[in-house]
Amino acid sequence: MIACLLLLLVHGCTYASNVNSDSSYYVANGIISRQVLTNYLSRSITQAELIASEGCYNDGPYPDKEDDIRMLKNIGAKFIGRSVYSWGKENFYLMPSFWANAKAAIDDYHAYDSTVVFQAAIFEIVTEKVEDIPIPAWVFEAFDLPVEQRNFGYQAMLNSEGHLVDHWRKGSSVPDITQRETRLFFYYLARRYMEIGIEAIHFGQAQLMAMDDREAGLAAWKELLDKVRLSALTVARRGTIICDSHLPNGGMVLNGKLLFDYVSFPLRLKEVIDEPQKVELEVGYLDGIYQKTVGGITPSGWSCERSLYLVEFDNFGISKHRDEPNRKDHYAWGYDEITWFSKQPEGYRNEFLRYAHQWVKKTDPYGFLQMPGSRIITGAETNRYRANTQSPDCPTGKSQENTIKEIWKN
Repeated sequence: MIACLLLLLVHGCTYASNVNSDSSYYVANGIISRQVLTNYLSRSITQAELIASEGCYNDGPYPDKEDDIRMLKNIGAKFIGRSVYSWGKENFYLMPSFWANAKAAIDDYHAYDSTVVFQAAIFEIVTEKVEDIPIPAWVFEAFDLPVEQRNFGYQAMLNSEGHLVDHWRKGSSVPDITQRETRLFFYYLARRYMEIGIEAIHFGQAQLMAMDDREAGLAAWKELLDKVRLSALTVARRGTIICDSHLPNGGMVLNGKLLFDYVSFPLRLKEVIDEPQKVELEVGYLDGIYQKTVGGITPSGWSCERSLYLVEFDNFGISKHRDEPNRKDHYAWGYDEITWFSKQPEGYRNEFLRYAHQWVKKTDPYGFLQMPGSRIITGAETNRYRANTQSPDCPTGKSQENTIKEIWKN
């Protein structure tokens, strides 16, 4: 028995069991094996802002969250994507409730299943509000800098040539990762998230933040991620942190080593022109990631021919050609992916989930479908899609819960 347990710790092996005794977990020294990472990605679900506290939602109210917890337990979710974040609302980080309530929610769930991973997100946006946040001494110390008493500087995070400055609106820009101030801020956020129990971080569009400077961008991302992972050894609850980004080029590699643990990307739905509202998946359509991820040595030290990846139902708004096809853009019948999905009849939503899961599995052994659990939608009666079975406890549920459970079970 002792020998078996040692092998489990070293190799991250798993065995079939129920959710509460599932042994898919990180090795204590900060290394995550390919098998364990696969286990998590294969039970991944987007549950945007699940653990955010009242008053800290990015796009309107989020009622009946208790039913989300019930659903996640019912389907056996293991990787809770985008569970907490801010999109250009840095004032959230100054609210004690933002951190304390999220920690309480994570702790409560881990009392049920201690192996579940909650993911936070650090996106490609920074606003002037960042200047209200004091820089802790441990941020300077992590970068071997003299400790100062000052706040983060917005201007110091921007591209020196003005690239993507005021990209979102005036005073709201894409931060330049090659600027040290950006790396200080991202490190601050990553460590704060790890302190509350977060074990995975999505770093938005890493290539966009590299400002088309491949050499400097790779070096900057490597420095940041190395420091985040070093901090995880002592700060993260199980000694490691899973890092990913939207990477249309298939991955960031420096000297043969992958900078991110896996890649994430939108599904990229292709409209079936002669069947209104119907879509399909296709290798090579637009900038889809299928069969395109690059290989190398992972941050945990194991080699892969191609990086593992997730495809998700992305949200980015609606177009001016609603309900009309246009294969030259990223919209599906004029809508972003999760809004399109939410608009479909219940039967087709369930059918599409089964199709997409099987298609990705057969098309590319390195890919996984991240299930849609809860995510912001646009131009609908409610502000978000919910996979929950519709009931008095979740009247806005779209009833994909049992389908997701069935897919994962099989």
